[in-house]
Amino acid sequence: MSGTLNKVMLIGHLGDEVKIHYFDGGNCLGRFPIATNESYTNKDGERVTLTEWHNIVVRNKAAEICQKYLVKGDLIYVEGRIRTRQWKAEDGQTRYSTEIQASDFTFLSNKKEDKNTSNVPQKQIPAQTEKPPIVPPELDKNSETDDLPF
Repeated sequence: MSGTLNKVMLIGHLGDEVKIHYFDGGNCLGRFPIATNESYTNKDGERVTLTEWHNIVVRNKAAEICQKYLVKGDLIYVEGRIRTRQWKAEDGQTRYSTEIQASDFTFLSNKKEDKNTSNVPQKQIPAQTEKPPIVPPELDKNSETDDLPF
């Protein structure tokens, strides 16, 4: 074991439609932003909500599934790793973009499903076929809550 861990788990709402780019050879890359919110009460007693935007990247079949079934506003659980890209912009400046490379995701709400009355299962879908998906207990509708002895 290397002693490091790069794992992200997010639940948020899509901020835009899924955009796909196809490459030679048939592979594709899908990108979409999701928003997570944090709320607190400040010292003046006012409710404050902070929104954080995350750029999600999905590949191949997972990208096509996301594009087919997700629309702006849908709630989604995403699991993956943080990756920062660097490139030179047209003006010569070095630019950076931090993204979440999705390995698993779960549709938590689906507006296209409601409109089309199709049955998309609300279960975790592996974005890659590396390992079996893990659903956190708070998201697993079939798990019973256990009283832990500690």
